[in-house]
Amino acid sequence: VRRQREIHVVMGNEACDLDSTVSALALAYFLAKVRLTRWFGDKGWLGGRLTGCHPPPQTSPAPSAAFVPVLNIPRADFALRTETTFLLREQGIPAASLVFRDEIDLGGLHRAGLLSLTLVDHHVLPGADTALEEAVVEVLDHRPLERDRAPGCRLTAEPVGSCATLVTERIAQGPPGVLDRPTAALLHGTILLDCVNLSPAAGKVTPRDVACVSLLEARFPELPARDAVFKALQAAKFDVSGLTTEQMLRKDLKVLSSDELVLAVSAVYVDLETFLCRPGLLPELDAFCQARGYAGLVAMTIAFNERNEPFRQLAVYSRSESLRGAVCRALEEATAPSLQLQPLPSPWSCLATYTQGNALASRKKVLPVLRAAL
Repeated sequence: VRRQREIHVVMGNEACDLDSTVSALALAYFLAKVRLTRWFGDKGWLGGRLTGCHPPPQTSPAPSAAFVPVLNIPRADFALRTETTFLLREQGIPAASLVFRDEIDLGGLHRAGLLSLTLVDHHVLPGADTALEEAVVEVLDHRPLERDRAPGCRLTAEPVGSCATLVTERIAQGPPGVLDRPTAALLHGTILLDCVNLSPAAGKVTPRDVACVSLLEARFPELPARDAVFKALQAAKFDVSGLTTEQMLRKDLKVLSSDELVLAVSAVYVDLETFLCRPGLLPELDAFCQARGYAGLVAMTIAFNERNEPFRQLAVYSRSESLRGAVCRALEEATAPSLQLQPLPSPWSCLATYTQGNALASRKKVLPVLRAAL
């Protein structure tokens, strides 16, 4: 702000899962490299036009904006994203080189007229960030659009399995040589994890996801085998050993809000029986919601059977009987998609539990149902 330097932030959603993180890192890096390539190229420094050249003199004007990927969580929460910390560590990217939401004043930059904002892996800012909407210049998302963007905003919203696929396509359309191996490895691993190793049975993969994985492998044949990458990331993602209940709920959390209340929706990476058997679970659910002002919580558990097929269960917690009933009815009666819920015995009246027959109905597909219920 003091130097009046423009900042172009690329930021994922508040869950800050691997897809959001890698999409933000890769797209910001790409935008910065393209800007510098064009800058240097215009001056004859790149593209092999000169040999034995030196960097441009310091008097040369620099590109106007600094591209900064921002991880949309506090730094203290980063350790909970176990698959993300694993993959970044594998590619030699230290946590110290990352910028987290609590380390940059987006509101101050916007008020100073210095902020441009690209959203990846989401397209609707939460209520607390409404003031930043007018700074949004581009969106890349793979969810159905819930609202229109301003005419000047560049919009890419496509129903693919991973936002990293859209980022890969964007990079592939850019100048040759911009994509490097570490970025390719990040994108490759993210698409494989998001699309369950490109398995059609999981219901997430599209031909464009497959094409992007093949493209990355063709350009970088030394990338590890798909099965090895997926198994390592899957193991890291589901490693919740040592996490408290509060940390498990925060690990992959979405927050939905209406004018009257706030609802938490957590992906939980153990089966429901194991989750319900955690000591002191009910007081911890109470404390989790009360501390953050959540009127209720939907916990969507996912685990895998002996054939490595996903199965899903679901729990709805609220001390408000009317809210709990409304959320349960919305989920039970949903048709787009149908969750095929079967009630399970619950240890507490404030907690409704279900087996979810439709294992293809991920949280991404359930969130619109819950938003409509609110």
